Amino acid sequence: MSEALWLTAAGALSFVGMAWLALAMEVHWGQVMHQPAEAATGTRKLLRVLGALALPLSLLACLMANRPSMTVLVWVMLLTGSAASVAMLLARRPSMLRYLWPTASARQSR
Repeated sequence: MSEALWLTAAGALSFVGMAWLALAMEVHWGQVMHQPAEAATGTRKLLRVLGALALPLSLLACLMANRPSMTVLVWVMLLTGSAASVAMLLARRPSMLRYLWPTASARQSR
């Protein structure tokens, strides 16, 4: 795969990982899904695990695209940009994060 594809995959994994970690929090789950967080305890645990797995996979994709010395810089920048993007989405349009974890109950509450 080309460097651009690896970096695109790394960016997508970083963003999705940060979004899943945000959705694993009680406050953000309620804000995005419009349901009590207690109703989705198992789902939130799964989101936490998947988010924690997506971030190292993002690092691995960065390693496939660049040499290790450059990878550290690129990965940290991707993490920072992804965290800021998720924070801005939560502030302005939290319903957009609903598409990253589509559930039947979330579709019904629209």
